[in-house]
Amino acid sequence: MGEQVTNVGIVGTGVISGTYLEHLAKLPGVQVVAVADLDLSRAQTIADQNPGIRALTSDDLFADPEVDIVLNLTIPAAHAPVHQAALQAGKHVYGEKPLAVDRAEAEPLLKLAAANNLRIGCAPDTVLGTGTQTARAALDRGDIGVPTAATASFVTPGHELWHPAPEFYYQPGGGPLLDMGPYYVTSLVTLLGPVRRVTGRAGRSQEQRKVHTGPRAGETFPVEVPTHVTGVLEHESGALTTVLMSFDVWAARLPRIEIYGTEGSLSVPDPNNFDGTVEIATAANRDWTALPVAGGYANAGRGVGVADMARALRNGEPHRADGALAYHVLDVLQSVLESAAQDQSLDVASTVSRPAAVPLGASPELA
Repeated sequence: MGEQVTNVGIVGTGVISGTYLEHLAKLPGVQVVAVADLDLSRAQTIADQNPGIRALTSDDLFADPEVDIVLNLTIPAAHAPVHQAALQAGKHVYGEKPLAVDRAEAEPLLKLAAANNLRIGCAPDTVLGTGTQTARAALDRGDIGVPTAATASFVTPGHELWHPAPEFYYQPGGGPLLDMGPYYVTSLVTLLGPVRRVTGRAGRSQEQRKVHTGPRAGETFPVEVPTHVTGVLEHESGALTTVLMSFDVWAARLPRIEIYGTEGSLSVPDPNNFDGTVEIATAANRDWTALPVAGGYANAGRGVGVADMARALRNGEPHRADGALAYHVLDVLQSVLESAAQDQSLDVASTVSRPAAVPLGASPELA
């Protein structure tokens, strides 16, 4: 009997699509059969370079009976409309983060999917790699005792330094918190569990930014969202996480994620990556020591969450990077921004269970 394969159609052929195409081609149980873009010539270029992939309009891709999962790689403002169109066409969907621009867009998607027995998956799937999963294994073993606090930091001078069309990073649905925050908060929820309450502060250093690369270098564009956000997340477990996300910092020596427990500390690698070294320092040995890999999909790349969802679909099991997790993460991030705007701490209405751990040596086809 041949291997079961789930067919994927990609909507949106921007910068990130190349990485997905590269890694999906290596993963078992999934194959890309179609691509679509508002600029059909871009989709056709991909089809010409990849035998077996067809270039379609978005509507034709949604209607195509060969497509099982629609992979939504559009800009954040288009995430919800594309998700909705795909779900209405009877397709499962997996998308780039965030799930939608805000809760008002995201919640109907979950209801539509549930009403039609369809699945929603959402990046980041980096938490399924060996970095975050090894850290999770350490926490679950009790290596640092009871986790009581954490820090999470991402700072950069801004994506306009490298992206040729960076405006969407500075529009609603963008900014450092909604752009990079999903990596960090998804990792934190995977490690420490859901968040029940937040306190936030936010600001911006500039009202205009300038494109630095590509044919539009030198053009300016408006900044519509906060570009420096800090906050405290109160997890349901009682742990407190301090978060800093900024597009306003030229240089820093901040750790990505550290977790502090009653018996030691854990250094977690960059949640924007799938792997990396997890280090531990304990009450008995306060020198940082590398931990051996103890879980996660090895050698993973973007798209492993799609393969994990495809496997779960075939087996009738929950998938890990799912819509409920993405919605809770969005709820947390939006609550931080609202807390800053309202100058008060806010409860987070949603909750979610930690997704199942990825066992050591797992394959997306089997885990």
